[in-house]
Amino acid sequence: MKLPSKVKLIDVGPRDGLQNEKQPVPADVKIGLVHRLQDAGVHEIEVTSFVSPKWVPQMADNAEVMHGIQRKPGVRYSVLTPNMKGFEAAIAAPREEWPDEIVVFGAASEAFSQKNINCSIAESIERFAPVVEAARAKGIQVRGAMSCTVGCPYEGDIAPEKVAYLARLMKGIGVQRVDVADTIGVGTPRKVRLAIEATLAQFGVDEISGHFHDTYGQALANTLAALEVGVWNFQSSVAGLGGCPYAKGATGNVATEDVVYMLQGMGIDTGIDLDKLIDAGVYISEALGREPNSRASKAIRTKRAG
Repeated sequence: MKLPSKVKLIDVGPRDGLQNEKQPVPADVKIGLVHRLQDAGVHEIEVTSFVSPKWVPQMADNAEVMHGIQRKPGVRYSVLTPNMKGFEAAIAAPREEWPDEIVVFGAASEAFSQKNINCSIAESIERFAPVVEAARAKGIQVRGAMSCTVGCPYEGDIAPEKVAYLARLMKGIGVQRVDVADTIGVGTPRKVRLAIEATLAQFGVDEISGHFHDTYGQALANTLAALEVGVWNFQSSVAGLGGCPYAKGATGNVATEDVVYMLQGMGIDTGIDLDKLIDAGVYISEALGREPNSRASKAIRTKRAG
């Protein structure tokens, strides 16, 4: 079986990883994290989200963070903008501080959509349509996050047909690429493969990324399943930042360090310096007062210590 020879990772730690942290994380620490990630060779970084600080207080410093990062050529900086108000806030700054890409999100589960954003899947897409149109008119790329593509905390297993439906709606409003996300980490390789195959009916393999949570320890196996279908874009979070609010006590995003270690061991190029990446994870974990949630990080740091 021919696997991709290279993989591009989107590190979502600064946004998805930090958004649920209860303790305030200063803007300069977030900026420092972005700088360390790009210095380690990460070419795509999800920096922040432009949402109401009432709902996500951790992201209230979004404009300050976007202003403070020193951009590196060849790195794509993305932000979450779930509505027009968020998009307008994201482009209120000078052009050089605009995101390269915005992210809108939808769910493959009707129950999740209703509980999460108080509307149906179809209604959520209608809300995003003007945001997508406005972004593309400004020359900003658009990515669509498709959540709950294999399982939902309210509906249980999600049929591939529901994933295909969501992908079709996203394609219809002009979304350029999509994330197939196992939001609660219940997926296993066969289910993930079916979700990706359903998405391939609407998007080319180069326009699909895998986003796997490690709640049940399946994220690396699911990554391999996606690689076997030809997917070569993935999302992960440095130091395993980010919890899983729907599975009490469970971990959330798979650690970027663990994904890079696996890919390097398979001879797949990521362009990432694993040692520098581990240091970035230590940096943010120390700021949060805890250990990085990455097995590769722990093993390599133990080796370093002799």
